[in-house]
Amino acid sequence: MQKQKKVLGEERRQFILSVLKDASKPITGSELAKRTNVSRQIIVNDVTLLKARSEPIIATSQGYMYLQASATESVEKTIACQHTPDEAEAELNIIVDHGVTVKDVTIEHLVYGDLAASIMVSNRKDVEQFIKKITSTGAAYLSELTEGVHLHTLVAAKEEQINEAEIALKQAGFLLDHCDIRG
Repeated sequence: MQKQKKVLGEERRQFILSVLKDASKPITGSELAKRTNVSRQIIVNDVTLLKARSEPIIATSQGYMYLQASATESVEKTIACQHTPDEAEAELNIIVDHGVTVKDVTIEHLVYGDLAASIMVSNRKDVEQFIKKITSTGAAYLSELTEGVHLHTLVAAKEEQINEAEIALKQAGFLLDHCDIRG
């Protein structure tokens, strides 16, 4: 059996861009590494170089995504929430059940200022994979640094979807209004 040839340097970075642009779902670094016969760390370095060239690549808990310019109009809104780590899955499911994508989470850290992480969950399967990754790696939620207070950027096709998600979050006790921060 013949050993697969490594894809080198710029050719590999162009291949990564091509794969990510054509993908309809996130692609893991391990998958890209397997397809180019290099280590996952080399892929991480390549993606960093591509981001430095202003390529709109984001890393999500499900893998890398190339942010395509949307052909359809979408609405984006930032909301403030607070809950315990055990309630994260319920919060995310409420949002995606209204057809809304959770783009990211942001906290305001006392030392580092705003810390943000891409989430990009759009359905219950995405949420399940995100929660599973947090659990299996023993990682902490960013909101654990701020007594559960955090922001989410939400994206939807229609403003009504976000409004309905906000109502449901308020009913569940997750949405913050003005200054009703617990803790």
